[in-house]
Amino acid sequence: MNKRESSKGEESSKREAKGGDVIIEVVTRLMVPFIQLFALYVIIHGAGGPGGGFQGGVIFGSSFILYAIAFGIVKAGNRFSESANTVFFSTGVYIYAGVGLLCVILSYGAAQFLNYGFIPLTHHFEENRALGMDLVEIGIGITVMAVITSIFFNLAWKRENEGGKKAGEGGGEGRRQAERGEGRERREGRERKEGRERREGRERREGRERREEVGG
Repeated sequence: MNKRESSKGEESSKREAKGGDVIIEVVTRLMVPFIQLFALYVIIHGAGGPGGGFQGGVIFGSSFILYAIAFGIVKAGNRFSESANTVFFSTGVYIYAGVGLLCVILSYGAAQFLNYGFIPLTHHFEENRALGMDLVEIGIGITVMAVITSIFFNLAWKRENEGGKKAGEGGGEGRRQAERGEGRERREGRERKEGRERREGRERREGRERREEVGG
């Protein structure tokens, strides 16, 4: 079992060192921009139809997950680091909270939280409401994208670390078994040598006794 896990870990590391499948990588490079563009459409379209920040954020996060599956978790982690993910997560929360507080502040406390019509983006209340809703959907989409990506990377790194640990344990067990085998062989060799020396000594002693009997 340990040898199998160790060999699997070595094979995966070799594949990652050589690079992934060329077809998968090329198709992924072509698909990721379109997936992200569609995610933006879903986010913006949420104000007037099906879609929204949650759906668009999940779609946007899936583009990073697809990239990680195609190119490997290490390369994907270098392209989309944990610090960048934290920045996106915080930015989305700040946009959502900022728009809500801005509605209250600009209405001098008369409006409720996230009452978008009081944001003076245009001269029309309904247009202000739609644009404010778009801003909130963008904030939600950014946050959901960061959360989905963070969950995937945390699970992927945990599995990879556990796989490396198991492979290391398997390699250590193999070395211990090899050392025990070598020790057993050395011990058996010493026993054979001692047995041969005892047998030769007994033969020499018996030969001397026979010569003494013949001489006597």
